[in-house]
Amino acid sequence: MEQREMEQVMKKAEVLIEALPYIQRFNRKIIVVKYGGSAMSNEELQKNVIKDVTLLKLVGFKPIIVHGGGKAISRWVGKVGKEAEFVNGLRVTDEETMEIAEMVLGRVNKSLVTMVQELGVKAVGISGKDGGLLKVNKKYSDGKDIGYVGDIKEVDAKILYDLLENDFLPIVAPIGLDDDFNTYNINADDAACAIAKAVKADKLVFLTDIEGLYRDINDKSTFISRLTASDAKALIESGIIGGGMLPKLNNCTEAIEEGVSRVHILDGRVPHCLLLEIFTKHGIGTAIISDDDNLAKGIHRDKFCPEE
Repeated sequence: MEQREMEQVMKKAEVLIEALPYIQRFNRKIIVVKYGGSAMSNEELQKNVIKDVTLLKLVGFKPIIVHGGGKAISRWVGKVGKEAEFVNGLRVTDEETMEIAEMVLGRVNKSLVTMVQELGVKAVGISGKDGGLLKVNKKYSDGKDIGYVGDIKEVDAKILYDLLENDFLPIVAPIGLDDDFNTYNINADDAACAIAKAVKADKLVFLTDIEGLYRDINDKSTFISRLTASDAKALIESGIIGGGMLPKLNNCTEAIEEGVSRVHILDGRVPHCLLLEIFTKHGIGTAIISDDDNLAKGIHRDKFCPEE
């Protein structure tokens, strides 16, 4: 073997060795991945995300995918002559829009199931309606009625535990039922957060269209690679964080406070961002951790380093 080829092989071996402690630490642990944004619109990125999640499953993690489909829903809403309307980032959902959303999310769901199974892993696609997985109340936005938009009040975690224990990878579409069995659209971030809390996930990962958090979005040097839940709350209260990131960050801090070990915000447009964040020392996104995490005490320098 030539010297150059040997060096390439050794680099691959080093990558595998670097990943080993993370695989050991999180073996059999649940990780919830919220999948949406541009990574769903680009076929190559979509395949990369599914490969990443499938690899996590094959090395011993217990992943759950919660997916969105907002761009596709808006496109189909436009095809029937309607205009997509949003209030505080939430889609105004009348009865016709709800039908379209359920149709589109169902199609996306089964497409993801197919992609996972093509890679040799068993997957089951469900919506929050199946088995009463996601029970909701009607959600209002600042007191305004925005239609069939659900606020999750209960998650039946047993459904997901059963699938995981039987070696399936659950893929969840964010649709739920109220007490009168009306169908509601659910914000995918909200659904992922509620599910992560219910199954006591070790990690919750948001794949987004930004690199992570910045103290000043116009200054790349202010990137935040790691912060505690208290730090995140302070950022929210300071007014620095706005737009679509505000509800996402609120979800992150709430998940940490209710037992999820760590939350990660990653740029889903970066190929294999999930593997880079989980299996390398420094990662590429923003990690939000609990105030009493060892990382917060400075015991470990690496963002994702397993406990010693």
